[in-house]
Amino acid sequence: MKTIKNLPIGIEHFEEVRREDFYYVDKTGMIKELLRDKAKVNLFTRPRRFGKSLNMNMLQYFFEYGCDSSLFEGLAIEKEEKLCQEYMGKFPVVSITLKGAGAGSYETAREMLGSIIGNEAMRFPFLKESTQLSDEEKNKYMQLVNVDTTGRQAFIMPDAVLEDSLRILCRLLQKHYSQKVILLIDEYDVPLDKAQHYGYYDEMLNLIRGLLGQALKTNDSLKFAVLTGCLRLAKESIFTGLNNLRVLSITNVQFDEYFGFTDREVRELLEFYGLEDKYGAVKEWYDGYRFGNTDLYCPWDVVNYASLLCADPSASPKAFWLNTSGNDVIRIFLQMAKGGVKREIEELINGGTVAKKVNEELTYRDLYNSIENLWSVLFTTGYLTRRGDAAEETFHLAIPNYEIRKIFVEQVMEWFQEEARKDEPMLDAFCNAFPKGDVKTIEEQLSAYLWRTISIRDTSVRKNRKENFYHGLLLGLLSHKEDWYIVSNAESGEGYSDILIEIEEKRIGIVIEVKYPDENSLEAGCRAALEQIEKKSYEARLCQDGMTRILKYGIACRKKDCRVQLGKVQDAE
Repeated sequence: MKTIKNLPIGIEHFEEVRREDFYYVDKTGMIKELLRDKAKVNLFTRPRRFGKSLNMNMLQYFFEYGCDSSLFEGLAIEKEEKLCQEYMGKFPVVSITLKGAGAGSYETAREMLGSIIGNEAMRFPFLKESTQLSDEEKNKYMQLVNVDTTGRQAFIMPDAVLEDSLRILCRLLQKHYSQKVILLIDEYDVPLDKAQHYGYYDEMLNLIRGLLGQALKTNDSLKFAVLTGCLRLAKESIFTGLNNLRVLSITNVQFDEYFGFTDREVRELLEFYGLEDKYGAVKEWYDGYRFGNTDLYCPWDVVNYASLLCADPSASPKAFWLNTSGNDVIRIFLQMAKGGVKREIEELINGGTVAKKVNEELTYRDLYNSIENLWSVLFTTGYLTRRGDAAEETFHLAIPNYEIRKIFVEQVMEWFQEEARKDEPMLDAFCNAFPKGDVKTIEEQLSAYLWRTISIRDTSVRKNRKENFYHGLLLGLLSHKEDWYIVSNAESGEGYSDILIEIEEKRIGIVIEVKYPDENSLEAGCRAALEQIEKKSYEARLCQDGMTRILKYGIACRKKDCRVQLGKVQDAE
């Protein structure tokens, strides 16, 4: 009988995944490829939630002294007997992640960085007693673990020690073991991202440049290094002078299958859990990324949705990736977008592509300097992906899947509402037209709003999703009236009405049904909406709540055009 394994949601520790028998998608083949060309420094740039940290931890467990070979039983790397004999468990490894080295001030971020390196140094307490080290070298070690020569805790590592800390630790380990060190640095660029956000970028840049420069350029104790991050920061001169740097971005063919799940891996996972019938939904929502020549799914999404389905087989897909970031880059992108770029965003949301030159060597200082830079940021961070072959540095960019499209649409909605609220008199006039039965004003104002936002016209998008977009846009505009009671998709009569409004002071109720007509007749769409209101008695809830005057609106939208029709006004006898 097959054992049902737990899914490793949020677990980035390779030993825990293997020893606790979690489901593991085998990425150990990257070890062989990593060693094949033997670059001194290897930089992998990938979007968040694509398995970077788990892969880095897997590398640590493979190379580090004391390796438990049972962790790799049945995995691809086990078949490489000669390679395993030569490299498995044969090296000291220094492994840190800088994802936690971000704070609101430079001083705090600097202390966090020192703490991260100090905690890593504490994994090697034998160094303070090593017969291979001099007293001076042992004192250096004590400084790394934030303890001074008298044994007292030193909470702030001196600047000179911090910048040289990784190189010092490598040198001490090499001398103790008589073996060069493998250095792993996960999320190396997070401190710079946070520093740019909080305004201490130059200070953090100098610190990171010194730290990595000494660890990677002038480190005679280094066997090789692997770094991960979102951006390659070559222009910041962090990597200047490295003669053996191998940058492996999302455009490189090498290692393209090792970050993210391939279609085969997703099918195998779904089959393992008896979820084969959910393949279509998983593909629509979470597939669509292209790294090198390989099409990939976001593993974070696949694992989370599979786990949800195991608990509730009827569960619908969710935007799991959305909840791991503030998605500020899209908001800034929309704020900077002018007429032509808005049309391009519309093309993307509607399933098309836009041709753009991509610069993969941006700095965090440059990210928001121009709209052109933002195209590159959206590409490197996973909000856009490549379709087809690249013409030099020009790619045909597209939104990868329905999840990311949903993020774009939600951000468009929020941006649009913020823009609409800037003209409060216009918004007041639009909202107040509804209880007055002023169809002309509603139609004119709604049409004007549609021309200022992004429309949905993609024929591959299901009709109900198009209606949902216009429904959401209208709901956002009407929510301006804070003293109105507004409910969406509320049960009333014999179904669920799109929008119900109660203006308690005047005891006026409003029913709104939104349609996206299949044919070009907007008038027919309005009639269908009004007929549905009458047939399903959507006004019932309003009457039960004591509204004495009921207005019923059928609204049809298609692309940037709309029609509004008012049904028979219902007054209490």
